[in-house]
Amino acid sequence: MYWYPMTKLDESGQVIYLQYKNLEDMLKVILFSAQSALGLTPMLYSIKHNNSSILFIQTGLANGAVIHYLIMRSAKPEQKYIELKRLTGEFKFVENIGTDTMSLYIPVLELETSTLKFPL
Repeated sequence: MYWYPMTKLDESGQVIYLQYKNLEDMLKVILFSAQSALGLTPMLYSIKHNNSSILFIQTGLANGAVIHYLIMRSAKPEQKYIELKRLTGEFKFVENIGTDTMSLYIPVLELETSTLKFPL
């Protein structure tokens, strides 16, 4: 089971939303998960919601989910992947999976619709 700082499910086991100020902080959740004992890497999703471009990841516990999200201040990047350096946390958007073995290549999956209700 994972422990995520500052995240906890409410009594009803519903979805908890955490809004981040910048992408770098949100990507730390992916980096932490990938370096855990299970080595699971959450997927990064992109969606248009109420005229806002949102990037989000979903992490979960046994009885609910935590949605980590960021409202994009500028246009959504057109590249299909994020290259995330494992040691430094530095990142950049790239078009293809690269060959740097010290990086995670995270696909940015574009969703058409979702049942999530982001608290905007």
